[in-house]
Amino acid sequence: MAIQGHYFFHHLGMDRDMREQFAGHPNYDRTAEFCELYDSPAFDPMAETLLLAEFEPMVRRLFKHPVNSIYKKAAAMAET
Repeated sequence: MAIQGHYFFHHLGMDRDMREQFAGHPNYDRTAEFCELYDSPAFDPMAETLLLAEFEPMVRRLFKHPVNSIYKKAAAMAET
């Protein structure tokens, strides 16, 4: 949260540089980069987005063959 907060904490009167306490952690740079590239832009109301329907085929493929799930039996029965 502190790393994500860099992009919005100042709007809440909080220290946007709170994330610096984690600088030097092995995953700090990768997490900060992820937040910059993917998390922060997700809050832009003017950002171009895809319709949820665009992702439906991917979700269906993913859940078509559960690896280990309580739904595995039900999925197998649905295919027959």
